[in-house]
This record gives sequence, structure tokens and C-alpha cells, in this order.
Amino acid sequence: MEVVAKKYFGQNFLKDSTVLEQIIQAMPESDHPVVEIGPGLGDLTQCLLRKRRVEAYEVDKDLCVYLEEKFADALKTGEIKLHKGDVLAYWNKSNTLCKKPYYLVANLPYYIATPIVLKALYDPNCRYIEVMVQKEVAQKFAAKPKTKAFSSLAIIAQSVADVRLLMDVPPSAFDPMPKVTSTIVCMQKRTDFIHGQQPIFGTQEELKGFEEYLKTAFLAPRKQWIKNMSSKYDRSVLEKMLKEAKISPQIRPHEIDTATHHHLFIQLLKVNDHVRRDKQQTAKC
Repeated sequence: MEVVAKKYFGQNFLKDSTVLEQIIQAMPESDHPVVEIGPGLGDLTQCLLRKRRVEAYEVDKDLCVYLEEKFADALKTGEIKLHKGDVLAYWNKSNTLCKKPYYLVANLPYYIATPIVLKALYDPNCRYIEVMVQKEVAQKFAAKPKTKAFSSLAIIAQSVADVRLLMDVPPSAFDPMPKVTSTIVCMQKRTDFIHGQQPIFGTQEELKGFEEYLKTAFLAPRKQWIKNMSSKYDRSVLEKMLKEAKISPQIRPHEIDTATHHHLFIQLLKVNDHVRRDKQQTAKC
């Protein structure tokens, strides 16, 4: 069966055997099954099956037929399970793609890569992420403070996992060839996040609150942090927080490291609790 890549699904099939082998070698040793999103023609899938059981998610109906034929024996034995449909729809029904701890390893379509990585970072059963994405996107997840690429994406990823860039992959490794260079990014989930020991990720409410904080902090990335945050908080409160933390009031959000963003968010939570208690006491009077 001949399959033609569909542009609207962002399909670029990875064919380079050297790159495929390096993806497999980079995976940490474990018995955890692998979730693959967008298996395409199954070249990476075939390599993964040498190591682990695979749960594959494919939205393209034609590719599903192709994969069912290619992996007929593995499907019968349960070595691979093929989920047909939009992976984000599966995630919206449940907060996890697998009932047990798993690794996510995939060559992701560029147009949907960022939301998939963010979903995986918050998936309680996902322990490790190794994905091929557009180079620019990979650099945003791995960016360091005080660089232009450092943004909320880097802070979220590095709050949850240890992030590293494995290798760049040229367009020639794919069929058809994309117009940009790809990069494999690896994210090993931190144990304190997995076990719920991080102070700002104790509840889903706090997690959403941190996302909202980052949206405000990076409202205008090149403006001062205090100016962005003043859109929601009293400036005098913010000035006091910065002074106590010995942070310059002129600091910009991309100049603040991840741990300090955590600290500032926790201080703002305390401010909110204080304001809420004051309102409750006033209402009682």
C-alpha cells in the first residue's frame, strides 16, 4: 500500500536510520511502555518495538490502515496498540494517555508540537519525553535566563523536567523534506514533580495559577516585570516583594530564573490569601 504524505497533517516521515538509532539509544533504560504520537510509516515504531511495548496514536485514517497491515503480528500479540484519532481529543477525555507510567517518544508534526509537549509535561503518568520538533521550538523549551528565547515555555518545562537538546536533524533526514531544521529535545521528569512535592504544584488550581502568573509576567516580554504585573497587582506590593528578594525593580521577565519566578508566584499567592481574608473579615463586620 502506497501512502502519500499529507501537508494538512504536517507529515514529514523520518527515514534516516542513523537518527532513528540515536533516538533509541538516548532513551533511559526502563520497562515503561512507549507512547508514540504520529507514527507515520512506522520506521521509528519498528525501532521502538525492539525495546518496549508501544501505544501509538495516529489521526490519519489511511496511515492507520497501512500501520495495521505493517504491524499485523505485533497488534495480535499486544506488543503494539493503535489508537485512531486526534491525540488531543484522547487527552481531553482523560488526564493521561496511558494507565501506567510511560515514555513519550515521537517525531511530532510541527503545527501541533507545542500543545502536545505541554500536555505531556502535565500528564501524571508521563515520566520522560523525547520528541523531534522544529529547532526554534526546542530552543524555547531549553532556553536559559537572560536570553531572548527564555519565556514561559522554558519556565514551565524546566519547572517539571530536566531539559536537554539531543541533536539537530537536517531536512534531508525526512521524506518529504521540511523547509526547516529539526531538533530532538529530551525532558526527564523530576521526581519532586512526579510525587507532588513541589510547593507550587500541589494542586491543579496552583498549577493553573502559575500559568496565569506567567502569562501576566510575559505580557510584554521586553518590558519590566513590575510593569507587566502592575496590570493585575498593586505596584507598591510588587515593589516591596522585589525589595525583599533583593531584585532590581528594572528587571525584565526573561532575566528572572525559574526558581525566582516560583518564589515571586508563591509570594503573590500569600498576598491573594491576605486580601481574601481581609475581605472576609470586612464582610463579617
